[in-house]
Amino acid sequence: MKKFLSLMAAFFFAATLALNADNNTEEETKKWNLDGVTGVNFSQTSLTNWSSGGENSLAGNAYLNGALIYNSGKWAWDNNLALDYGLARTTSTGIRKSTDKIDFASKLGYEAAKKLYYTALFDFKTQFTDGYNYEANQKHRISDFMAPAYSTISVGLDYKPTDKFSLYFSPVAGKMTWVNDDDFSAQGMFGVEQGKKFKGEFGAYLKTVYKAQPFENIDFVSKADFFTAYNKSFGNVDIDWDFLLSMKINKFLSATFNTTLRYDDDVHYIDEEGVSKGPRVQFRQILGIGLAYKF
Repeated sequence: MKKFLSLMAAFFFAATLALNADNNTEEETKKWNLDGVTGVNFSQTSLTNWSSGGENSLAGNAYLNGALIYNSGKWAWDNNLALDYGLARTTSTGIRKSTDKIDFASKLGYEAAKKLYYTALFDFKTQFTDGYNYEANQKHRISDFMAPAYSTISVGLDYKPTDKFSLYFSPVAGKMTWVNDDDFSAQGMFGVEQGKKFKGEFGAYLKTVYKAQPFENIDFVSKADFFTAYNKSFGNVDIDWDFLLSMKINKFLSATFNTTLRYDDDVHYIDEEGVSKGPRVQFRQILGIGLAYKF
Protein backbone atom coordinates (compact mmCIF):
# COMPACT_ATOMS: atom_id res chain seq x y z
CA MET A 1 0.00 0.00 0.00
CA LYS A 2 2.83 2.44 0.82
CA LYS A 3 4.44 1.77 -2.57
CA PHE A 4 1.08 2.29 -4.26
CA LEU A 5 0.57 5.64 -2.51
CA SER A 6 4.11 6.71 -3.42
CA LEU A 7 3.49 5.90 -7.08
CA MET A 8 0.24 7.88 -7.03
CA ALA A 9 1.96 10.87 -5.41
CA ALA A 10 4.70 10.72 -8.05
CA PHE A 11 2.09 10.57 -10.81
CA PHE A 12 0.26 13.66 -9.55
CA PHE A 13 3.54 15.53 -9.14
CA ALA A 14 4.66 14.68 -12.68
CA ALA A 15 1.25 15.62 -14.08
CA THR A 16 1.38 18.97 -12.28
CA LEU A 17 4.75 19.70 -13.88
CA ALA A 18 3.33 18.77 -17.29
CA LEU A 19 0.37 21.09 -16.81
CA ASN A 20 2.70 23.92 -15.86
CA ALA A 21 4.67 23.28 -19.03
CA ASP A 22 1.46 23.50 -21.05
CA ASN A 23 0.68 26.82 -19.40
CA ASN A 24 3.97 28.22 -20.63
CA THR A 25 3.76 26.97 -24.22
CA GLU A 26 0.06 26.70 -24.99
CA GLU A 27 -1.64 29.58 -23.22
CA GLU A 28 -4.18 29.86 -26.01
CA THR A 29 -5.49 26.34 -25.37
CA LYS A 30 -5.83 26.70 -21.62
CA LYS A 31 -9.38 26.60 -20.33
CA TRP A 32 -10.88 26.73 -16.86
CA ASN A 33 -14.60 26.21 -16.37
CA LEU A 34 -16.45 26.71 -13.06
CA ASP A 35 -20.06 25.67 -12.61
CA GLY A 36 -22.38 24.51 -9.88
CA VAL A 37 -25.20 25.48 -7.56
CA THR A 38 -25.33 26.62 -3.93
CA GLY A 39 -28.16 27.68 -1.68
CA VAL A 40 -30.20 27.29 1.49
CA ASN A 41 -33.52 25.49 1.94
CA PHE A 42 -36.13 25.97 4.67
CA SER A 43 -39.34 24.34 5.84
CA GLN A 44 -41.59 25.36 8.73
CA THR A 45 -44.79 24.05 10.34
CA SER A 46 -46.80 26.00 12.90
CA LEU A 47 -49.93 24.52 14.54
CA THR A 48 -52.47 26.16 16.85
CA ASN A 49 -55.36 24.12 18.28
CA TRP A 50 -54.93 21.69 15.38
CA SER A 51 -57.44 18.86 15.91
CA SER A 52 -55.60 16.35 13.74
CA GLY A 53 -52.49 16.50 15.91
CA GLY A 54 -48.88 17.23 15.02
CA GLU A 55 -46.27 19.62 16.34
CA ASN A 56 -44.39 22.75 15.38
CA SER A 57 -41.22 22.19 13.39
CA LEU A 58 -38.47 24.13 11.65
CA ALA A 59 -35.81 22.72 9.34
CA GLY A 60 -33.12 24.05 7.06
CA ASN A 61 -29.98 23.06 5.21
CA ALA A 62 -27.19 24.76 3.27
CA TYR A 63 -25.56 23.05 0.31
CA LEU A 64 -22.92 23.45 -2.38
CA ASN A 65 -22.40 21.31 -5.46
CA GLY A 66 -19.65 22.66 -7.69
CA ALA A 67 -17.11 21.65 -10.32
CA LEU A 68 -13.87 23.26 -11.47
CA ILE A 69 -12.70 21.80 -14.78
CA TYR A 70 -9.45 22.43 -16.64
CA ASN A 71 -8.68 21.50 -20.27
CA SER A 72 -5.43 22.17 -22.08
CA GLY A 73 -4.26 20.18 -25.08
CA LYS A 74 -4.48 16.51 -24.14
CA TRP A 75 -4.84 17.21 -20.41
CA ALA A 76 -8.13 17.23 -18.52
CA TRP A 77 -8.47 17.92 -14.80
CA ASP A 78 -11.89 17.64 -13.11
CA ASN A 79 -12.42 18.77 -9.51
CA ASN A 80 -15.79 18.32 -7.78
CA LEU A 81 -16.88 19.44 -4.31
CA ALA A 82 -20.20 18.67 -2.61
CA LEU A 83 -21.06 20.06 0.83
CA ASP A 84 -24.36 19.73 2.68
CA TYR A 85 -25.38 20.43 6.27
CA GLY A 86 -28.84 20.66 7.77
CA LEU A 87 -30.66 20.87 11.10
CA ALA A 88 -34.26 20.17 12.11
CA ARG A 89 -36.10 21.27 15.26
CA THR A 90 -39.41 20.01 16.63
CA THR A 91 -41.22 20.76 19.88
CA SER A 92 -40.74 17.25 21.27
CA THR A 93 -37.26 16.30 20.05
CA GLY A 94 -35.40 19.62 20.02
CA ILE A 95 -32.62 20.19 17.49
CA ARG A 96 -31.24 17.27 15.51
CA LYS A 97 -28.93 17.00 12.52
CA SER A 98 -30.78 16.09 9.33
CA THR A 99 -27.97 15.94 6.77
CA ASP A 100 -24.17 16.17 6.82
CA LYS A 101 -21.76 15.63 3.93
CA ILE A 102 -18.23 16.52 2.76
CA ASP A 103 -17.34 14.99 -0.61
CA PHE A 104 -14.34 15.98 -2.75
CA ALA A 105 -13.04 14.29 -5.91
CA SER A 106 -10.16 15.17 -8.22
CA LYS A 107 -9.58 13.37 -11.52
CA LEU A 108 -6.56 14.05 -13.74
CA GLY A 109 -6.43 12.57 -17.24
CA TYR A 110 -4.25 12.49 -20.35
CA GLU A 111 -5.92 11.75 -23.69
CA ALA A 112 -5.00 8.29 -24.97
CA ALA A 113 -7.51 8.23 -27.83
CA LYS A 114 -10.57 10.19 -28.84
CA LYS A 115 -12.83 10.49 -25.77
CA LEU A 116 -10.59 8.11 -23.76
CA TYR A 117 -8.13 9.23 -21.07
CA TYR A 118 -5.42 7.64 -18.95
CA THR A 119 -6.58 8.86 -15.55
CA ALA A 120 -5.58 9.11 -11.90
CA LEU A 121 -8.30 9.77 -9.35
CA PHE A 122 -8.38 10.86 -5.72
CA ASP A 123 -11.48 11.34 -3.58
CA PHE A 124 -12.26 12.06 0.06
CA LYS A 125 -15.52 11.75 2.01
CA THR A 126 -16.47 12.51 5.61
CA GLN A 127 -18.85 14.71 7.63
CA PHE A 128 -18.77 17.94 9.67
CA THR A 129 -20.11 16.98 13.12
CA ASP A 130 -21.24 14.14 15.41
CA GLY A 131 -23.98 11.85 14.14
CA TYR A 132 -26.53 10.15 16.39
CA ASN A 133 -29.04 7.34 16.13
CA TYR A 134 -32.39 8.29 17.70
CA GLU A 135 -34.67 5.38 18.52
CA ALA A 136 -37.21 4.96 21.32
CA ASN A 137 -36.05 8.20 22.97
CA GLN A 138 -32.49 6.86 23.12
CA LYS A 139 -29.52 8.79 21.73
CA HIS A 140 -26.43 6.89 20.56
CA ARG A 141 -23.41 8.59 18.97
CA ILE A 142 -22.55 6.62 15.82
CA SER A 143 -20.24 8.90 13.76
CA ASP A 144 -18.12 12.05 13.82
CA PHE A 145 -15.76 14.13 11.68
CA MET A 146 -13.08 11.74 10.32
CA ALA A 147 -14.95 8.85 11.94
CA PRO A 148 -15.47 7.56 9.45
CA ALA A 149 -13.59 9.15 6.56
CA TYR A 150 -13.07 7.42 3.23
CA SER A 151 -10.54 8.03 0.48
CA THR A 152 -9.86 6.29 -2.83
CA ILE A 153 -6.68 6.59 -4.90
CA SER A 154 -6.65 4.85 -8.25
CA VAL A 155 -5.38 4.78 -11.84
CA GLY A 156 -7.42 3.65 -14.82
CA LEU A 157 -9.27 4.71 -17.96
CA ASP A 158 -11.91 7.44 -18.22
CA TYR A 159 -14.43 7.48 -21.10
CA LYS A 160 -15.80 10.99 -21.72
CA PRO A 161 -17.99 11.11 -24.84
CA THR A 162 -19.35 14.54 -23.81
CA ASP A 163 -18.66 17.13 -21.13
CA LYS A 164 -21.84 15.93 -19.39
CA PHE A 165 -20.95 12.26 -18.92
CA SER A 166 -17.94 10.25 -17.81
CA LEU A 167 -17.37 6.57 -17.04
CA TYR A 168 -14.18 5.77 -15.13
CA PHE A 169 -12.86 2.28 -14.38
CA SER A 170 -9.78 1.31 -12.39
CA PRO A 171 -8.55 -2.23 -11.76
CA VAL A 172 -5.86 -0.72 -9.51
CA ALA A 173 -7.58 1.12 -6.67
CA GLY A 174 -6.77 1.63 -3.01
CA LYS A 175 -9.62 2.40 -0.60
CA MET A 176 -8.71 3.81 2.80
CA THR A 177 -10.94 4.08 5.87
CA TRP A 178 -10.13 6.27 8.87
CA VAL A 179 -11.88 6.06 12.24
CA ASN A 180 -10.28 8.88 14.21
CA ASP A 181 -12.28 8.28 17.41
CA ASP A 182 -11.14 6.17 20.35
CA ASP A 183 -14.63 4.86 21.22
CA PHE A 184 -15.46 3.80 17.66
CA SER A 185 -11.98 2.36 17.16
CA ALA A 186 -12.28 0.26 20.32
CA GLN A 187 -15.54 -1.20 18.98
CA GLY A 188 -14.03 -1.97 15.57
CA MET A 189 -16.64 0.13 13.78
CA PHE A 190 -16.70 0.82 10.01
CA GLY A 191 -14.59 -2.26 9.23
CA VAL A 192 -11.40 -1.38 11.13
CA GLU A 193 -9.90 -3.89 13.54
CA GLN A 194 -10.62 -3.26 17.22
CA GLY A 195 -8.18 -0.69 18.56
CA LYS A 196 -7.11 0.38 15.06
CA LYS A 197 -7.96 3.67 13.35
CA PHE A 198 -7.09 2.83 9.74
CA LYS A 199 -7.96 0.17 7.20
CA GLY A 200 -6.58 -0.16 3.67
CA GLU A 201 -8.13 -2.24 0.88
CA PHE A 202 -6.93 -2.98 -2.65
CA GLY A 203 -9.51 -3.60 -5.37
CA ALA A 204 -11.45 -2.47 -8.44
CA TYR A 205 -13.30 0.82 -8.71
CA LEU A 206 -15.97 2.24 -11.04
CA LYS A 207 -17.27 5.82 -11.06
CA THR A 208 -19.94 7.45 -13.23
CA VAL A 209 -20.96 11.11 -13.44
CA TYR A 210 -23.87 12.41 -15.49
CA LYS A 211 -25.08 16.00 -15.70
CA ALA A 212 -28.03 17.20 -17.74
CA GLN A 213 -30.54 19.99 -18.26
CA PRO A 214 -33.66 18.22 -19.59
CA PHE A 215 -35.71 21.41 -19.50
CA GLU A 216 -35.03 25.10 -19.06
CA ASN A 217 -34.31 25.95 -15.40
CA ILE A 218 -34.08 22.26 -14.46
CA ASP A 219 -30.67 20.68 -13.83
CA PHE A 220 -29.62 17.38 -12.35
CA VAL A 221 -26.38 15.65 -11.40
CA SER A 222 -26.02 11.93 -10.78
CA LYS A 223 -22.82 10.46 -9.30
CA ALA A 224 -22.26 6.80 -8.47
CA ASP A 225 -19.21 5.01 -7.01
CA PHE A 226 -18.68 1.23 -6.89
CA PHE A 227 -15.79 -0.59 -5.18
CA THR A 228 -14.99 -4.24 -4.51
CA ALA A 229 -11.87 -5.45 -2.72
CA TYR A 230 -9.51 -8.17 -3.96
CA ASN A 231 -9.93 -10.37 -0.88
CA LYS A 232 -12.28 -13.02 0.49
CA SER A 233 -15.19 -10.57 0.18
CA PHE A 234 -14.55 -9.99 -3.55
CA GLY A 235 -17.90 -9.46 -5.25
CA ASN A 236 -19.41 -7.59 -2.30
CA VAL A 237 -19.72 -4.15 -3.85
CA ASP A 238 -19.67 -0.91 -1.84
CA ILE A 239 -22.10 1.58 -3.43
CA ASP A 240 -22.42 5.34 -3.02
CA TRP A 241 -25.00 6.92 -5.36
CA ASP A 242 -25.95 10.59 -5.08
CA PHE A 243 -28.61 12.40 -7.13
CA LEU A 244 -29.40 16.13 -7.07
CA LEU A 245 -32.25 17.78 -8.98
CA SER A 246 -32.44 21.57 -8.97
CA MET A 247 -35.52 23.41 -10.28
CA LYS A 248 -35.49 27.19 -10.59
CA ILE A 249 -38.85 28.76 -9.68
CA ASN A 250 -37.98 32.40 -10.27
CA LYS A 251 -35.01 34.74 -9.98
CA PHE A 252 -34.64 34.10 -6.25
CA LEU A 253 -36.36 30.83 -5.38
CA SER A 254 -35.64 27.24 -6.33
CA ALA A 255 -36.64 23.74 -5.31
CA THR A 256 -34.14 20.92 -4.82
CA PHE A 257 -34.59 17.18 -4.55
CA ASN A 258 -31.65 15.12 -3.32
CA THR A 259 -31.31 11.38 -2.74
CA THR A 260 -28.37 9.32 -1.50
CA LEU A 261 -28.16 5.53 -1.56
CA ARG A 262 -25.29 3.75 0.18
CA TYR A 263 -24.23 0.22 0.93
CA ASP A 264 -20.98 -0.75 2.63
CA ASP A 265 -20.39 -4.29 3.85
CA ASP A 266 -18.25 -2.90 6.69
CA VAL A 267 -20.83 -0.41 8.01
CA HIS A 268 -23.31 -2.03 10.38
CA TYR A 269 -26.74 -0.73 11.37
CA ILE A 270 -26.97 0.26 15.05
CA ASP A 271 -30.38 -0.33 16.65
CA GLU A 272 -32.11 1.69 19.41
CA GLU A 273 -30.12 -0.14 22.10
CA GLY A 274 -26.79 0.54 20.43
CA VAL A 275 -26.44 -3.04 19.18
CA SER A 276 -24.94 -3.76 15.75
CA LYS A 277 -27.33 -5.53 13.38
CA GLY A 278 -25.07 -5.98 10.37
CA PRO A 279 -24.83 -4.08 7.07
CA ARG A 280 -27.97 -2.49 5.63
CA VAL A 281 -28.87 -0.42 2.58
CA GLN A 282 -28.84 3.25 3.62
CA PHE A 283 -31.15 5.75 1.91
CA ARG A 284 -31.73 9.46 2.42
CA GLN A 285 -34.11 11.82 0.61
CA ILE A 286 -34.41 15.59 1.00
CA LEU A 287 -36.92 17.90 -0.70
CA GLY A 288 -36.57 21.62 -0.06
CA ILE A 289 -37.52 25.08 -1.28
CA GLY A 290 -35.28 28.06 -0.73
CA LEU A 291 -32.73 30.46 -2.14
CA ALA A 292 -30.26 29.20 -4.74
CA TYR A 293 -27.47 30.61 -6.86
CA LYS A 294 -26.23 28.89 -9.99
CA PHE A 295 -22.69 29.64 -11.16
